[in-house]
Amino acid sequence: MQVIAKRTLKLFWKKHPQAEGLLRSWHAAVGKAEWKSPADAKAAFGATVDFLRDNRIVFDIGGNKYRIVVHVSYPYKRVLIKFVGTHKEYDRIKAEYVR
Repeated sequence: MQVIAKRTLKLFWKKHPQAEGLLRSWHAAVGKAEWKSPADAKAAFGATVDFLRDNRIVFDIGGNKYRIVVHVSYPYKRVLIKFVGTHKEYDRIKAEYVR
């Protein structure tokens, strides 16, 4: 999958350096993936993903310390990062609508 908006990850880990390794690992894993459906993402990440409407996925990173919200275009093999933040920051957003 092509991960779009890696800059968002970099900006986040500049503020939260302890997240850098986790986010780099996530980025590498998603970049190597070839998902054709939500089931493929679930198979790869198991219980650490939640699915929302409009092909959005919420990833729990680092034992639920961080969250990443993405939109997936399965036919085009693209993952667009919509949000990255701490669990506390995630609780203040509407993941279904975050741009």
